[in-house]
Amino acid sequence: MQPTSSHTPSIPASSPFASPSTYQDNLFDRLFIALFSRKMASALGETTVNPGYGGFVDLSKRIMVGRNAAEQQAVVAVVLQSLVPAPVLWSIRTLFSPTQWVCEWNAWFATRLFQWLVGPCEIKTAKITDQDGMTRTQDSTVHIKKCRYLEESACVGLCVNLCKVPTQTFFTEQFGIPVTMKPNFDDLSCDMIFGQLPPPLEEEDVYHQPCFETDCAIATPKAPACPRISH
Repeated sequence: MQPTSSHTPSIPASSPFASPSTYQDNLFDRLFIALFSRKMASALGETTVNPGYGGFVDLSKRIMVGRNAAEQQAVVAVVLQSLVPAPVLWSIRTLFSPTQWVCEWNAWFATRLFQWLVGPCEIKTAKITDQDGMTRTQDSTVHIKKCRYLEESACVGLCVNLCKVPTQTFFTEQFGIPVTMKPNFDDLSCDMIFGQLPPPLEEEDVYHQPCFETDCAIATPKAPACPRISH
């Protein structure tokens, strides 16, 4: 799956949406898109699913309708837990502590498994501070070069409520492997850091991130922060 770009003259060249990526999904990608879409539709109580990645993002947007941030995150939590059997989650939490090897292995695995969702990514070095205040260096950062989900949705609220927070919670609490996600809304990249405990959302810059005013279909113009990320 390799993206190509085409310039959109109506969008300022400085915008991260100026050169939209396109994807040629292979069979593996299409199977995962279909699987996640069916799980999301089931959580919403819906029976029809529009095909392709666009249909997957449309389902994400419907999760936002009539739900606050915490309720949106709860829906995604149901979807994620439905993908992994409870005994598997228990075994991983019980048998694998978040050692350097475990974090690096999970980062490697994520770069192979999640490209259909987020686009091309690579492994980078991270400095991890553990609960005892000790710092170590390990190759456990998944650097997403330009997040497909964020680019397709163009929505800060979707990024935070349906990706960042549920993913952090799922890995940290269900797998027992801390994860912190740091989206960059200037270039649509993101760092997924295995082994790093996520701070409270209210203490992160993302909590005060304004909407993509000219690109998000449900943006609140001139708002100091996207209103959909507050609880």
